[in-house]
Amino acid sequence: MHSKPTLVVVLAAQFVIPMSIAGTAIALPEIAADLGESPGPLQWVVNGFNLAFALFTVVWGAVSDRIGHHVSFRAGVALAGLAGIASAAAPNLLVLDGARILAGIGAAAVLVGSTSILSKTYSGAARASAFAAFGTVNGLGLALGPTIAGILVGGIGWRGVFVAQAVVLGLAFAGTLAITGTTGATGTTGAEPTRRAPILDLGVLANPRFLGLCLVPVAGAVGFVTLLTYLPGALSGIVSMSPGTAGLFMLTMTAPVLLAPGLVARMITAGFVRPMTMIHISLGALVIGDLGMLALRPDTSVWWIVVPMILVGLGFGLPIGLIDGEALASVPVERTGTAAGVLNLFRIGGEALLVAGYAWLLAHFVHAAMPGNPSADATAAGLPGFPDEYAQAFGHVVTILAVLVAVTAVAVVVLIRVSEKGARVPRVDAPATTPS
Repeated sequence: MHSKPTLVVVLAAQFVIPMSIAGTAIALPEIAADLGESPGPLQWVVNGFNLAFALFTVVWGAVSDRIGHHVSFRAGVALAGLAGIASAAAPNLLVLDGARILAGIGAAAVLVGSTSILSKTYSGAARASAFAAFGTVNGLGLALGPTIAGILVGGIGWRGVFVAQAVVLGLAFAGTLAITGTTGATGTTGAEPTRRAPILDLGVLANPRFLGLCLVPVAGAVGFVTLLTYLPGALSGIVSMSPGTAGLFMLTMTAPVLLAPGLVARMITAGFVRPMTMIHISLGALVIGDLGMLALRPDTSVWWIVVPMILVGLGFGLPIGLIDGEALASVPVERTGTAAGVLNLFRIGGEALLVAGYAWLLAHFVHAAMPGNPSADATAAGLPGFPDEYAQAFGHVVTILAVLVAVTAVAVVVLIRVSEKGARVPRVDAPATTPS
């Protein structure tokens, strides 16, 4: 097996996945104008992908052990690519929703296959470098998703977002034909067949430190990923910002995600700060940043939210390179695989459920502010016209986000302190193997 082509193919396919999570919502106003404003089907353009992605990550984990990770990876790339083509050609919201659900199912196979392929292909320092590149690509896709999607929507329309995803996945699929691997669980482990293991073992959550660290990406999903997904719609609905401009403006929030992990790594290596201290700082930044979003109003300058956007980005970006290593080091070495699966479920499942919850809350508050108004659905979708009503609904939602992050932060601190009072747990070094 050729390791360099394998890495290129895996990274190309994986880059599309966080883009789909973070970038699709910026196209919703254009999709609403073209295919209709019905809030349920419109929200499922985003939520269908996210929920299918979260649920089928666990399913593909079990299936891949039976059919082989290379097979599941190739199938996932093909399914997600074909779903991208179907999304671009969708004549109505129902077809688009179905295509996005299929794309989420394929994306789950890509994620599961990617991490397994890299783990088996590389070892030692090369393995650490490969997973570092994997994490960087995931961060880039998540951070640049709104910007790239905004440029595509502004340049060639909302269908161009899905065409671009399909093109990248098509190239990646061609590359998978050069990747070979074993097709069975026993062939990869040489031990007890993994098919006899439970799909998901939640027993590791009895460890309070591990549970507390699992809640950190949940806080990031509440305070950052929800806004990353729907803030472009707020910029459109409140200040009538175009998709292209909104995508570029989102760099204010996403640039810290790209810069913070490297800075944190250097600070920790130099002994300037402890990992848990940095995690606490990140949680505080999320709370303050979310509250600062209340400054987004039609009668004030959009530049008032620049500092809050930076804080939100830092709140998500500061712990990216810490969580996986700290969490997996808090469990016995023989349970790190199980722990990684549970941590991944918290991360991905939290993002999917909370993004869906954000959309529901926003639509609820918009309709409450515009009772009986036939334009309520269009307003909730981010179409300009009723900035005061959208701003009121947005204010309610971001206040709830800030409260949820604060409660989660308190839970993290309490659980970590409880664990510190108990017996020491053997620590192991484990590289991060899941996207943030």
